[in-house]
Amino acid sequence: MKTYLALLVGALLGLANVAQARSLDAIRSSGVLGLCAHPNSLPFANKAGDPPGFQIELGNAFARELGVSLRSDWIITQYQMRSAGCDIVLDIIADREAQGETNLRISKAYYRTGVALAVPHGSKLTSFKSLDEHSKVGVLVGSMAAMTLGRRHVPTSTFGFEVDSLEALANHEIDAAAVTPTTASYFNLTHPDKAVRILELDENEANLNWNVAVGMVRPDDQLREAIDGALDRLRTDGTINRIYERYGVVLQAPR
Repeated sequence: MKTYLALLVGALLGLANVAQARSLDAIRSSGVLGLCAHPNSLPFANKAGDPPGFQIELGNAFARELGVSLRSDWIITQYQMRSAGCDIVLDIIADREAQGETNLRISKAYYRTGVALAVPHGSKLTSFKSLDEHSKVGVLVGSMAAMTLGRRHVPTSTFGFEVDSLEALANHEIDAAAVTPTTASYFNLTHPDKAVRILELDENEANLNWNVAVGMVRPDDQLREAIDGALDRLRTDGTINRIYERYGVVLQAPR
């Protein structure tokens, strides 16, 4: 199950297997930390740079901690990562089994997310278990949420992007949208006239919740330790929370 989730997130964010690897010494010698990101995936990343996306802002924070500058390696498909030569990717599922197909090494977890229900203000829905045959839910095509709700015979409407399901929800075309809190929070920030209510993550849905970490492309031990150390410092001084809050996202502590 978690392997499937990793592949889904990887397809959305451009994760993939990479043959190359760079040590911490090599990164410091070059003066550059490479970050793979999608060029048009706000709130995650944005090549246009206004705003840059929280992955780019956090990548810059990591680069400063390592004493280097950040290089954004823009990729659209997972196959492009083979030649991009980046060192890290952000917002990956912090589970070794889930990363079995990406071969990424995992840092400490720095927040928890998953799939939550977004509903209209005033909705009586409280969790996934409150959905029934009368509830129409927007889901990503082929997603774990689609599979989970399909097994329970909950009517669904499929979308290619989470923002499309949120638009449909705001237009009263569906009763709920199964989306990441990150996307829903950014939708509320950028569409205050269409804001939705985001229900809390339902920890009873084990396959729809996960911790998030930094993915490293076959790092040496020194780079792994440096990234973990930077994470500790950036979490302690509030940098990570402040970056995500600029995009309307309030992070939950990892479990």
